[in-house]
Amino acid sequence: MKKQIIVGGTLKDAADRVADAWRRAERGEPVEAQDNVTFLSWSALASHMTEKRYELLRRLHKAPAVSIRALARDLGRDFKRVHEDVTALEAIGLVAREGGVLRADYDEIRASILLDAPAA
Repeated sequence: MKKQIIVGGTLKDAADRVADAWRRAERGEPVEAQDNVTFLSWSALASHMTEKRYELLRRLHKAPAVSIRALARDLGRDFKRVHEDVTALEAIGLVAREGGVLRADYDEIRASILLDAPAA
């Protein structure tokens, strides 16, 4: 599964993507499942995706963590900071928590930066 990050998109852009997929499905065309996260600006994405959070995502991709405490220990980081990072990444859909187990089950994150999008 892929997760796509779109920078410079709007809520209307996201709604248009859903409507387009719906119309294609109604016509019987194949529709690939997409899991998108839209940020209004590059700075909004940059405030969420730090090097430490990227490292955390890579670790969760390799192996789920049974708790934030276990993840912090595996990463050699402070529990409070890892908790903050997990909470932020969970809020934007990059970390999933199922029964307390933390996961990043997608294989790839693609970022698209729309250069003709209106400034936020």
